[in-house]
Amino acid sequence: MFDFIESHRTEYGVEPICAVLPIAPSTYYEHRARRRDPARRPARVQRDEQLRVEIQRVHDASYDGVYGAKKVWRQLHREDRVVARCTVERLMRAMGLRGAVRGRAFKVTTVSDELAVRPPDLVEREFHASRPNQLWVADLTYVATWAGFVYVAFVIDVFSRTIVGWRVSSSLRSDLALDALAPRPDPPLESPPRCPRATHHEWP
Repeated sequence: MFDFIESHRTEYGVEPICAVLPIAPSTYYEHRARRRDPARRPARVQRDEQLRVEIQRVHDASYDGVYGAKKVWRQLHREDRVVARCTVERLMRAMGLRGAVRGRAFKVTTVSDELAVRPPDLVEREFHASRPNQLWVADLTYVATWAGFVYVAFVIDVFSRTIVGWRVSSSLRSDLALDALAPRPDPPLESPPRCPRATHHEWP
């Protein structure tokens, strides 16, 4: 706004422009005087300008800019630069600086689509069974590992509460629960280890 007045003041005049814009002429003249003489600026503005330099320095030196407002504030206090934490947060937000953000510790496993056709509820939310293999239910969960999230689908018998099928995958697929019902080949039987020094014995 001040730059607009400055660029059109010779053509229209300051007062007519200020009469149209929501600004008083005295405010414009004071701002113009502060541009010529930075010492006329308020003490808070001058202090913020000095803090911006220190905040930028600490943030840049923090392993390629991983420090957030809390760590920058602590580092400034270690250097005997007393400043409020809210001031550091305000200036970093105005400067567009932020610390490294960790990935969220949860995954969204269900994305609702209000327009999608849902299968009918065959049991009408009554999850009860009077005998085994009468009703099975499926559940999907995830586990955070060092290599990333692992998704696990379970098929549970409602009567016995036992797991009748399961499947593990590194990606969340729509048919993961169906794969939990797929038969698996039996693991090969391993013969017991034999001692290389074993010998044949004859019993009396």
